[in-house]
Amino acid sequence: MIFERKKTLELINSSLEEYKFGNDPKELYEPIKYILSLGGKRLRPFLTLAAANLFTDDYTRALKPALAVEVFHNFTLMHDDIMDKAPIRRNKPTVHEKWNSNIAILSGDVMFVKAYDLLLEADKEHLPEAIRLFNKCAAEVCEGQQHDMNFESREMVSEEEYLHMIKLKTAVLLGFSLRLGALLSGASKKDAELLEEAGINIGLGFQLKDDLLDVFGEQNKVGKKTGGDIAANKKTFLLIKALELANKDQKQNLINLLASSNEEEKIKKVTALYNELQIEKLAEKKAEQHFSKGLQNLKAVDAPIYKKNMLKDFILSLMKREN
Repeated sequence: MIFERKKTLELINSSLEEYKFGNDPKELYEPIKYILSLGGKRLRPFLTLAAANLFTDDYTRALKPALAVEVFHNFTLMHDDIMDKAPIRRNKPTVHEKWNSNIAILSGDVMFVKAYDLLLEADKEHLPEAIRLFNKCAAEVCEGQQHDMNFESREMVSEEEYLHMIKLKTAVLLGFSLRLGALLSGASKKDAELLEEAGINIGLGFQLKDDLLDVFGEQNKVGKKTGGDIAANKKTFLLIKALELANKDQKQNLINLLASSNEEEKIKKVTALYNELQIEKLAEKKAEQHFSKGLQNLKAVDAPIYKKNMLKDFILSLMKREN
């Protein structure tokens, strides 16, 4: 099967729709179908298949393990939304809002189990390593989420600490996605590790872009409430840099705004302060640096240039995204 972005994404979506997660009790399985039906970029399974395509023409052999990555990712979203008390996901009510938190927790647990079922479809030759890498990645994602929650009760978080947190919470899963595809298609350890590093750098750039879109994006494109991070006092790259670069008066003003209960005013005035400090440009530059590192990692991989260019084009589209 020829690797094309549109056809590959269609294959991922149709395979997720056809996969039998279970039916009874419906309260357990309907939320799974619901969150997967909300769409999304299918970034992670696409990266797995794109990596597999670099080393084989039969990349569809990695399809079920690629779906495992997407099911795991949506499991983390379902649980993260509960912890963040998020009302909207992709312009639709979150699972805990549509049903309740207990159902969302239990349905998420089933998704984690089903991710293993899908991963077990990998070739037996590569299965032990795939599971070892998946377990390592899954634990790191949890560590990243805990760091993120710990930051909520801290007054100050450094840029270095923040980047480490998003590496764990977001970027390692993109790294695993690429490494999994390489592993399952017989790539050398060196090339698999280069792709993992590429994924981590892309993931860092991707999350920094998310931070930007949360404040400066359009709600109907982003799929969630604009300014949500500001309202929740999330320690994002933007807030960390603003606190670092603000003069005495600006910093005090920012601290006062963070303590405000007037959500609409807080979002408006903090955004204005970000503009004063040119935080948007700084965040854009930081994101571009990590995307560029990811592209350099990809360039060093020993694979056909025309296949690497297909993956490169996809990465470039992530840099320019508006949602």
